[in-house]
Amino acid sequence: MPTGYRSIPAEDGTYEEDEERLTILPSSTEPLIRDDGDNGKKGPEDGDEVGPWIWLLTVSAGISGLLFGYDTASISAALLHLAPSLSTPEHAVTTWDKSLITSSTSLGALIGGLFAGLLADYMGRKGVIYVADALFVAGAAWQALSNSVTTMVLGRIIVGLGVGVGSLIVPLYISELSPPSHRGRLVIVNVLFITFGQLIAYGLGIILSPPALSQDASWRYMLGLGGLPAGLQAIIMIFMPETPRWLLQHSRRSEAAKVVAKAYGNLTAREVDQVITGIEAGVSADTSDTLAEKFKLLFSVGGNRRALTISCLLQGLQQACGFNSLMYFSATIFSMVGFKSPTATAMVVAGTNMAATAIAFNLIDRLGRRRILLLSIPGMAIGLLLCSLAFSHLPMLTPNTTSVTNPWSPVLILFMAFYVASYALGIGAIPWVVQSEFFPMRVRGLGTGVATATNWILNFVVGASFLPAVELMYGGAAGLFVFYALVCVAGTVAVWLVYPETKGLRMEEIEEVLREGWGNVGKRVD
Repeated sequence: MPTGYRSIPAEDGTYEEDEERLTILPSSTEPLIRDDGDNGKKGPEDGDEVGPWIWLLTVSAGISGLLFGYDTASISAALLHLAPSLSTPEHAVTTWDKSLITSSTSLGALIGGLFAGLLADYMGRKGVIYVADALFVAGAAWQALSNSVTTMVLGRIIVGLGVGVGSLIVPLYISELSPPSHRGRLVIVNVLFITFGQLIAYGLGIILSPPALSQDASWRYMLGLGGLPAGLQAIIMIFMPETPRWLLQHSRRSEAAKVVAKAYGNLTAREVDQVITGIEAGVSADTSDTLAEKFKLLFSVGGNRRALTISCLLQGLQQACGFNSLMYFSATIFSMVGFKSPTATAMVVAGTNMAATAIAFNLIDRLGRRRILLLSIPGMAIGLLLCSLAFSHLPMLTPNTTSVTNPWSPVLILFMAFYVASYALGIGAIPWVVQSEFFPMRVRGLGTGVATATNWILNFVVGASFLPAVELMYGGAAGLFVFYALVCVAGTVAVWLVYPETKGLRMEEIEEVLREGWGNVGKRVD
């Protein structure tokens, strides 16, 4: 393939022709992004299959995803039982208290996600996974021992810190270790673990609910058990390596080469050196940037700014569509509309989420990220409008009504399943892939931190506002779901305008896509 060369940008975003490291780009006769999705040229690390070591690394790190899913979903079942234990003679647990308990996890995750990226630059990706594990264990124990709304909120914030740290660092860790041809699928393994964790949470919610345990003991066990997988992961990660990109940034080339050789399997010494040289093209060994300098680079360099815009757009859309209102409150919703076993019914939502994420695993590196988003987000809007129709026929979820007739309840489950499947196919997984692969190494920690913080800010807003909005908003849940549908319509337009396809590109090549513009499909990057 004919090649042209472009030097690595200087700190101010300009280019010097005599720069030592050169990035190989397609010539002007070949667009970097093609409509057929066959992007870039395969490197030696790009085989048809990945080795068992890469899978082991991915699964080991993915335990954090399981914890993420478990801790966000376990509160759904726990909310049905914790009110008597946390109430006092002076103050009974209210709807607002439940919203605060739920959304406080998002507040902790916002803080954890923002600082995790900076910690990852200094401690390494592997080191920050240990931080997440410590927070999960501490938070689970604190929740299990809580005796008031205040102490429960503090426990949820500690767990939230772990969720925020884990939600950022695991996709980044997996992405930096993965070959380009499989990076999307391997990052989605973490999302599969999230959905599996949610399913486990609902299953334990059924097993541990009264009469199996007392009402007080049931929710304490549900929340306390979240610390066990974190301890297991901390042990396993002792045997896992640091990522080669972080090692190269800290001038540890020989260690990086050993990681590449072990992770990618049957590569010759020359091929390992070729992979390392390709990574070095986008990695600066200068780690002395201050926080202010990193912010300046993130916002002053056009490619960095565009990467941040797209990452924050997708992370914001993932939450503003209202999906996590179902994760946090699904058992409450199904209880309100008359289901006798609301937690078991909520498992339908979690099961659909996991099944559709498994489909996304098989499609993301075949169809590509952009195409999947443009197909699935409109499906979400349709699903939300159908849910709104069902809610309008469920008086219990509309304001100022007391009668209960809900023949639409089974229909609501079907509509929710359609919405959840559309979500899981695209926006549920792809934002984590995008933010872990879009940013250049010098601002990757900060950029992923800001994008993750965007996710958790809106997660906090959705979690805190859902139950009050159902009670107070015009049309109740029906009106709220129409609003979520409009958000999805706006999101579809935004994705079509600014999000490029990056399937099959090395992380260093993706920097080139956004360097001169938005890099939309079919646009030439010369």
